[in-house]
Amino acid sequence: MVNIGIDLGGTNIAAGIVDRTGKIVAKASCPTLADRPAQAVAADMSALCLKLMAENGVAMSQIGSVGVGLPGVADCEAGMVPFCTNLGWHDVPLRALLQERINKPVYLENDANVAALAEASAGISRGASDSIFITLGTGVGGGVISGGRLLRGRYGKGAELGHFIYQPGGEPCSCGLNGCWERYASATALIRMAQQAVGKNEAHPIAKLAGGTARISARTVIDAAREGDPTAKDIFAQYCRHVAAGLITLCNIFDPQIVAIGGGVSGAGEFLLAPVREMVQPRVFCSRLGTPRIEKALLGNDAGIIGAAMLHPGA
Repeated sequence: MVNIGIDLGGTNIAAGIVDRTGKIVAKASCPTLADRPAQAVAADMSALCLKLMAENGVAMSQIGSVGVGLPGVADCEAGMVPFCTNLGWHDVPLRALLQERINKPVYLENDANVAALAEASAGISRGASDSIFITLGTGVGGGVISGGRLLRGRYGKGAELGHFIYQPGGEPCSCGLNGCWERYASATALIRMAQQAVGKNEAHPIAKLAGGTARISARTVIDAAREGDPTAKDIFAQYCRHVAAGLITLCNIFDPQIVAIGGGVSGAGEFLLAPVREMVQPRVFCSRLGTPRIEKALLGNDAGIIGAAMLHPGA
């Protein structure tokens, strides 16, 4: 028996056939074309799964369930998507739409929660009953596994880790609040910090490395810091302090065994993780009882497919 996992994004739909160990047997993708009605997107999701099964000789009787990770709020019990900003969805009955073509149990979940479940089931957090997954990308996403289960909250929007208030009255956030941790710990924040430091100085080493101030990326700042540029080193050190301060707060709330860091900034590897560990581990509450490991997530872009396939009523 295998399951199907679907990673529904604003740009692409990725689907995979996943065995019970979390190994992807086969996968495929297609464009989301998000400006279309939800019914059309759901039809393509179903068609992609059916094509994947046909091409790999997997019969419907071999499929246990279908799971979907999506960039929004999922009502797991009702099978609804109350809100998904990237797709412009409101109260979409996604489970019913998929079951019109694939008559199997369908489970829905937020994409960051799905990635947390993937790392806990088949990634760096495997074997840990309590873990946190953080993705440092355009925003800051996350998921929490507590006592072996996803922490969803009453309305399915729990563990929005990027949106605790980190700096009251601070940088405005796309969510409508001010001072969210996301505004200080995301790749976007790192870019903003660099652009503020460089200004319009196209001759600055960071700007020259990027090919212009407008093209500064998180990777640019990290590369410049590795190469020893003083400004980039200061910016990245400040960024690491923001990441670490937020993690201390989260570790004191959830008391995890391990924190898995994913997203684009995690590509810095130990250049990021080593200073963050040094700041976090001695400062968590009552550290003498134990401190969380802080590691790079293992599954990368496959986490969405794997985690979605692992969804079940007790997840």
